Amino acid sequence: MPRERETRRKVEKDEDDGRSKTVADNRRAFFNYTIDEKVEAGLALTGSEIKSVRDGRVDLRDGYARIDGGEAWLRNVRVAPWPQASPWEPADPLRVRKLLLHRDQIAHLVGKVSQKGYTLVPLRMYLKSGRAKVELGLARGKRKYEKRQVLKEREAAREMDAAIRRRSPRP
Repeated sequence: MPRERETRRKVEKDEDDGRSKTVADNRRAFFNYTIDEKVEAGLALTGSEIKSVRDGRVDLRDGYARIDGGEAWLRNVRVAPWPQASPWEPADPLRVRKLLLHRDQIAHLVGKVSQKGYTLVPLRMYLKSGRAKVELGLARGKRKYEKRQVLKEREAAREMDAAIRRRSPRP
């Protein structure tokens, strides 16, 4: 019996270990935008930036991606400076960072973003096998009345759940 427990623990560890660890997510993007498509992109970072990312010192809230000259760039994403970083390394937390995408992925995104009302928004940043990745969403902005409708639906669902909990007998 103890051996089964040990092997089960080992398998669970392996599943969690090398896969992916979410560092930061942009929950506000799901409220402000309708996400039509998701794309995974690598991120070119300096040594001290990857240490800050691993420590979870990232803010995606106002970030967006833009495609210039056949290359994708992540803008307005704050990666806090690493305290023990070299003084000669640039310490600009809001610097523009290059996104690592295949040429055909960039061409596909250029076609989609050129349509009116679409933009690329970072949804979450995570580590996958030790490498920093960003999940980008092809997003269309929501109107104010759409946001209000989402809030009403959420509130109605919360009230229904509360009513069900009150009515159902507890064992």
